[in-house]
Amino acid sequence: MDVLLIEDEKKIADFVIEGFAVAGMRTHHEADGFRGLTTALMKRFDAIVMDVSMPLMDGFEVLAELRKSGVQTPVIMLTARSDLEDRLRAFQTGADDYLAKPFFIEELIVRIKKITHQKVFESGTVITQSGISLDRFTRIVKFKNRAATLTQREFVLLECLMLSPGQIFTRQQILKRAWNVDFDPGTNLVDVCIQRLRKKISDADFYSVNSFPLETIRGVGYRLNIEP
Repeated sequence: MDVLLIEDEKKIADFVIEGFAVAGMRTHHEADGFRGLTTALMKRFDAIVMDVSMPLMDGFEVLAELRKSGVQTPVIMLTARSDLEDRLRAFQTGADDYLAKPFFIEELIVRIKKITHQKVFESGTVITQSGISLDRFTRIVKFKNRAATLTQREFVLLECLMLSPGQIFTRQQILKRAWNVDFDPGTNLVDVCIQRLRKKISDADFYSVNSFPLETIRGVGYRLNIEP
């Protein structure tokens, strides 16, 4: 399980990271709200744990931006602010759970496992968009009369586009998401991956711009076309 921890207090962050490691969970840590938001938008996580009071952006602002951007990753707010007003605001903004400090790491881990399991159950395993269906468990993609099993990077790339239909992703953004590369190494990795996807889930009759949903934005990147 990959968890994004957004926490500015180093002692708490170290405590959580150590506890997650013992439980077999990988942690990516950011120490302020802005960097946390950027990372959450660029990379896929199984869960996000974030504080409320943080530099640059507070947890409520980060959560609101995530939900507005279509990111439905389960979020646990981890904070010393335990007033009812703050709890209600968190849930109304889109939080899945709210745990007050001080806390037991064992309880946090149990809560993460519960909300991630519940999220998969509620949302289902299949994403459907623009005529494409993608099974998140089997990595099988279907388009019209074709079905194919994707590699992990093909799956992450297509999932990224399908979760934000109509949004243009630059090659560098896709590299970060699918290859975890922070810079453009000057390769054609993304273009080759897109070509493989097109070949797997289409045939010669479906390559027209009007019918095939993966659209190339010349000089910019790619998007999932939601136009009729």
